[in-house]
Amino acid sequence: MKTIETHTVPTLPYGVRLSDYAVGIFASIPSKAGIKKAIKKGLITVNHQRGVSGQFINGNEIIELLEDETLIKKNIDLDLEVLWEDDYLAVIYKPAGLLVSGNKSKTVTNALPYNLKPSILIDAVKPQPVHRLDFATSGLLLIGKTADSIRALGKLFENKTIQKNYFAITIGKMQSEGTINFPIDEKEAISNFSIIKSVPSERFDFLNLVKLAPVTGRRHQLRIHCAQLGNPILGDVEHGVEGKILKGKGLYLHAASLEFTHPYTNQPLTIEKELPKKYHHLFLKN
Repeated sequence: MKTIETHTVPTLPYGVRLSDYAVGIFASIPSKAGIKKAIKKGLITVNHQRGVSGQFINGNEIIELLEDETLIKKNIDLDLEVLWEDDYLAVIYKPAGLLVSGNKSKTVTNALPYNLKPSILIDAVKPQPVHRLDFATSGLLLIGKTADSIRALGKLFENKTIQKNYFAITIGKMQSEGTINFPIDEKEAISNFSIIKSVPSERFDFLNLVKLAPVTGRRHQLRIHCAQLGNPILGDVEHGVEGKILKGKGLYLHAASLEFTHPYTNQPLTIEKELPKKYHHLFLKN
């Protein structure tokens, strides 16, 4: 099998179990759960021998991550729209109804190698998304193409130096702008919002095209925050109001733009993707 990442262990003061030591050394597997899964599948070797979770790493070993051949497809029938790309990173458009990653073969992550140009840089790895988009959300997804760029882009989110802007359609009369500061899972969660347009609706009272700018990045943050205001996002079956859930049309939440400074070229980047047609169609009908 092909080696996709290599790590040389420095001198250690004491032994550390492989399942603990390997967390964070591979850009393409940042989580402990992912490391354990890779070890179990035989994808991590120590000095060219299959690694075992409980073996101790003492220093100077060579730890390698192998390519998972079960995920290699001759042709993944999934064309992604690439909006920006260089050897370090890319920005792609994820349609609604598509998983970013997971156990299914048809995911954004599995399709990336067949839609992006291979990086020529020495630390090139299998391209990886560096943030999340829900299955039901459409919009822009930032991708790292090298081990170092995946870490650098992650730092942008950690340091809040990347701006994500979303558009949503919300239900009910709503104030024109404001900030939502409502914790999620006992963690701070902050979102800013402003109304672009409101129209009366016989079924929903009012429909609002709203610009949303999350300050933090909690799971389902924008959906939860809009629901907390009493203005759930149209099509949100999980956080919506009974009797006012639009079924069959999907969630009206779109990641419309990313603004950040390229971590290697220092080029200011603003990448945008227009609203899907269903948004305009809905407002024309009301």
